[in-house]
Amino acid sequence: MIQKLCIITVTLVCCFGLLLNETAFGQNAPYIPVGSARTKKTVIAFPEIRTAGTRDGSFAKTISETVVNDLSFMDLFQFLSPSAFIEDPGKAGMTIGTFKLTDWTSIGAEFLVKATLRSEGSNLTLEAYLYDTHGSKQILAKRYVAAQREAKTVGHTLANNIVEALTGLPGVFQTKIAMTCDRTRKKEIYVMNFDGTEVKQITNHRSTAFAPAWSPDGTRIAYSLYTRHRNNVKNMDLYEFDFGTESFRMLSNRRGINSGAAYSPDGRTIALTMSFLGDPAIFSLDPAKKEVTRLTKSFGTDVDPSWSPDGKSIAFVSSRTGKPMIFSQNADGSRVQRLTYAGIYNATPTWSPRNNKIGFAGWIDKHFDIFIMNPDGTNIERLTKDQGNNEDPHFSPDGNFIVFSSNRTGQQNIYVMNIDGTFVKRLTYGLGNCVTPKWSNPPVVATTP
Repeated sequence: MIQKLCIITVTLVCCFGLLLNETAFGQNAPYIPVGSARTKKTVIAFPEIRTAGTRDGSFAKTISETVVNDLSFMDLFQFLSPSAFIEDPGKAGMTIGTFKLTDWTSIGAEFLVKATLRSEGSNLTLEAYLYDTHGSKQILAKRYVAAQREAKTVGHTLANNIVEALTGLPGVFQTKIAMTCDRTRKKEIYVMNFDGTEVKQITNHRSTAFAPAWSPDGTRIAYSLYTRHRNNVKNMDLYEFDFGTESFRMLSNRRGINSGAAYSPDGRTIALTMSFLGDPAIFSLDPAKKEVTRLTKSFGTDVDPSWSPDGKSIAFVSSRTGKPMIFSQNADGSRVQRLTYAGIYNATPTWSPRNNKIGFAGWIDKHFDIFIMNPDGTNIERLTKDQGNNEDPHFSPDGNFIVFSSNRTGQQNIYVMNIDGTFVKRLTYGLGNCVTPKWSNPPVVATTP
């Protein structure tokens, strides 16, 4: 049965200003449960993208390689080798009824991706379909129109759409990771793609820039910087970089600490640690007015704020009971709860976008390791062990991965792993020591008539 098509036009606006027109004429539905135990990977067949001419072939190759590389980044999918394909592309079409599903089920394909590509002037038009071969259903059908130079972006977008159609969760294939690295022998802010490619140095202060944080829309990064105030007094100020204007602005230079920034989910305020009133405490900062409100009050040190996805709560680290432990409270400062009790030092909490877990680094067995727990502090799980110091955890925007820093090879580098601690991948090479990684949200999607 051919699925009725529904036309919707949207424009995807990427973190660095890329534009892609996309027309959707299918509907998404989750097929693969994520986070539960899996005995095998989901098998996908992706035959060669059909093109109108040889000129289109290079763009088709870029798109297909991007899709395969992206989906292979996740520990969910396995692609069938083209040598196993038995379908005759000269006789088979794109839509159900124009090809034999048995040509794919008989070789073990659970899902099938079919696509055609054509060039029109300086633009590309890709039509792509995703099928459940055993259920004989079309899951996804989309048309993408983009400039030829954005062929890779088309591939990332198709991969994201496939992941969302199969899992019900957003793909991460157009997201970025910000971090602090000392490749220049000074700590500066760097940004790279989710998989460690296309590294860019953002700051060049030749000082110490650290602790980056993404705005929810991915257009800005807040970070801390050691500067010199009057009388040559060293201070930890808060700055912000705007990708659109490629400009910097100072957000707070109050005396003492202005660090550990975390944008609220709506982007209107920034939680951070400040010490201009005495002991370091968590404050909220209005970036527009540069006004602050104190959120925590204790005789200890309060640092590392992290917002819950709904913006109602903040997790943070406090030494108010002696040893630094993880606490949470309502965003207005009420209902303070201690979440961790074990170990001698717990640090850098990170809230899962699914609102079901908090990750943190804990000192145990004479080094730091990564842990996750329920938001109420129960069910603590250890994700790393016996591989050096593992710190600075931060969830991916889909909640499937945790990015973190580790010195397991001697130097501190950035790694990513599944939320169960498996499928660990190193992302940084040749950038010196890299720490405090933060994952951006997916690009903003704006719908047009």
